[in-house]
Amino acid sequence: MDPRGSPIIASFVPFLFLLLLLVTSSSVVTASAGAGGGGNGTAVPFRSADEMLRFQRIKAQLARTRDASVKTIQSPDGDVIDCVLTHLQPAFEHPKLRGHKPEKEPVERPRSGGHAAVDADGQDGGEEEALPQPWRRSGESCPEGTIPVLRTTEADVLRASSVSRFGMKPRGGGGGGGFARRDSTGGCHEHAVGYVSGGQFYGAKASLNVWPAQVASPSEFSLSQIWVISGTFGNDLNTIEAGWQVSPQLYGDNNPRFFTYWTDDAYRETGCYNLHCSGFVQTSNRIAIGAAISPISSYAGRQFDITVLIWKDPRQGHWWLQLGSGGGGALVGYWPSSLFTHLGSRAGMVQFGGEVVNARPAGAPHTATQMGSGRFPGEGYARAAYFRNVQVVDWDNSLVNAAGLRMLADRPGCYDISGGSGGAWGTYFYYGGPGRNARCP
Repeated sequence: MDPRGSPIIASFVPFLFLLLLLVTSSSVVTASAGAGGGGNGTAVPFRSADEMLRFQRIKAQLARTRDASVKTIQSPDGDVIDCVLTHLQPAFEHPKLRGHKPEKEPVERPRSGGHAAVDADGQDGGEEEALPQPWRRSGESCPEGTIPVLRTTEADVLRASSVSRFGMKPRGGGGGGGFARRDSTGGCHEHAVGYVSGGQFYGAKASLNVWPAQVASPSEFSLSQIWVISGTFGNDLNTIEAGWQVSPQLYGDNNPRFFTYWTDDAYRETGCYNLHCSGFVQTSNRIAIGAAISPISSYAGRQFDITVLIWKDPRQGHWWLQLGSGGGGALVGYWPSSLFTHLGSRAGMVQFGGEVVNARPAGAPHTATQMGSGRFPGEGYARAAYFRNVQVVDWDNSLVNAAGLRMLADRPGCYDISGGSGGAWGTYFYYGGPGRNARCP
């Protein structure tokens, strides 16, 4: 047969392949939604073929992660933790990290001029208590050479407002992502933060208490975190972030959970929460990113806080994450400097505080999603949420007080902030609020 006589058949091959993919993807989604506890067995609509392909890629990544697990731990709170071989973790699927091996711990951590911080009840935060998580209470642990990975299911992916944005912060408000800016006006992201800018920063540290913030809608979240920022508030913003958050859409519950985030293009296409994409290299086998934090603070009761330190190692150049105080804090892992453009060298701004997504339509009453404890700063200790011992890392790898910390509240009637300095808390502030109230209709 003349090979030139089959162009019509050849032209139909891509079409048939796409049709087969659509049918296959649709049937997979139907089964997953019914079996995952989040649906009734009906087909989940996709907005485009690209979104279906994205779903297939996510499924493949989840399967690779499970295949790399050597042990599974059932947490008392319902989470499932997979102990994944360190060299097979999601980080190394990033094009810039092919062939990369986990770095050794930094030779030197940031130096402090004072004593190691203690928690609000006077207890030193050693590695064991750097981040209390329910999955550790089972008595099980991940062996050396593995990292604990919170299992993500297909139902978790399908719960996202958009499969193509799964694991990423929603666009909109404050310039398109989860950061504050001095000219922040409207939009769905609302903040109450303290920040320093206009200098050269090589890290940040603070202790922040953890609360069961109430979130009014599954499409909203409430978080408290540190931002390390460089670049401009446009298309090239670089950020590294860590703290705690309540996000029903991302996690399927209302528990406060430890999280990380990064982006190098203003939240547009790069970066993600936790280990949902390649990039962050985890080294700890004792801390599960994305897992719940417990115990937590209670109103007029005992306060529990976590100490977060992010810093750029002057020898390796990577940005490391530590939980806990002093030299005995627990190293979680690092963001390789090659992931970034501007943060490849240093940060130009550091922020501390809270963020809420208000998904209510324009003209509707404000969301009742809480920030922090859901109480205004004026209520003070054991009632309002706080950041204490707010510090930055300078050019000499030294921790210094965040002098000149400026305060910004996008909507003070909804969420506010008030700070001070002195005493054992150094530079500190209270922040947060209830959202909708008489001052925030």
